[in-house]
Amino acid sequence: MATLESFSCPLPKLYYDTVQLAHGSGGKLSAELIEAIFLPCFGNDTLNQLEDQATFAVPKGRMAFSTDTFVVNPIFFSGGNIGDLAVNGTVNDVAMSGATPKFLSIGFVLEEGLPIEELRQIVESIRYSAQQAGVNIVTGDTKVVEKGSCDKVFINTSGIGFIPPEINFGIAQIRPGDKIILSGSIADHGMAILTKRKGLSFQSGIKSDTAALNGLIATMMESEGTIHALRDPTRGGVATTLNEFAGQSGLGIRLQQETIPVNDAVRGACEILGIDPLYVANEGKLIAAVSEEHAELVLEAMRKHPLGTQAAIIGEVTNDHPKKVVMENAYGTERIIDMPIGEQLPRIC
Repeated sequence: MATLESFSCPLPKLYYDTVQLAHGSGGKLSAELIEAIFLPCFGNDTLNQLEDQATFAVPKGRMAFSTDTFVVNPIFFSGGNIGDLAVNGTVNDVAMSGATPKFLSIGFVLEEGLPIEELRQIVESIRYSAQQAGVNIVTGDTKVVEKGSCDKVFINTSGIGFIPPEINFGIAQIRPGDKIILSGSIADHGMAILTKRKGLSFQSGIKSDTAALNGLIATMMESEGTIHALRDPTRGGVATTLNEFAGQSGLGIRLQQETIPVNDAVRGACEILGIDPLYVANEGKLIAAVSEEHAELVLEAMRKHPLGTQAAIIGEVTNDHPKKVVMENAYGTERIIDMPIGEQLPRIC
């Protein structure tokens, strides 16, 4: 399997070791930053035109468009960094509509004094992640702000994808009896960020699950099972996503606690810190509402994909308790899984 190192691009060394305010001035240093850092990694026929916009042909039909801004702290963490997180997060938002993501824009806000070497690492991660996801970066922007005006680097990404005419995913399509499928273990990303931020260490290690899910979704669609809705449970975690399913559909959702996969290290960290993994962010998992008769078919297809080996049916949609999510444990005790109040883990993406 390809590694990040095999995709690394030879970049010439800039005169400065850190980002200067002049790198955002639009002058010689701005051009040098573009030519030495960005174009060697992002270059393609569209971007290389260096126009103020990207021009490309689009097929007939519907498009999916999404934008997001990434301000994660710290910018490097176990399993990834702000660069691959930015690509994967936007690719996933587009892909949840059933679209095939094709184009990305990248906008950087750089803090004066950011080490150029750190910027190189982030840019190479963006390149690698975009290539793995099969998307092209076709336009971008860079701003530099005074030291203290942002935290090292913020990244905005926008994505465009194209939806096949036969696809119509959405919460409005959810029906009673649908099975809720989770693609894998939860809370990996949020706990990787928190443990890095707090300097905590666990013997088995905790890594972010950041990944582009468009390949997994394509595999699910190829199974020809009836998928009604897809969503990636990022901020607010699985609990928030399922409450959105229930609230917007007007239906209830019943979960079985024992079926929800949580890695042992993550479970242990959550117990120590008093955090419920259902409310912790994920960046490489999805939740699907699938018709009852096709749930096993879709599940089987997911488990054959590298990002779906831990996929599990964790619950079902019901007419009972409308607009509420209820979870039953191994002893038959039930509790309501409500929306979170406030932000448990700020700046996780």
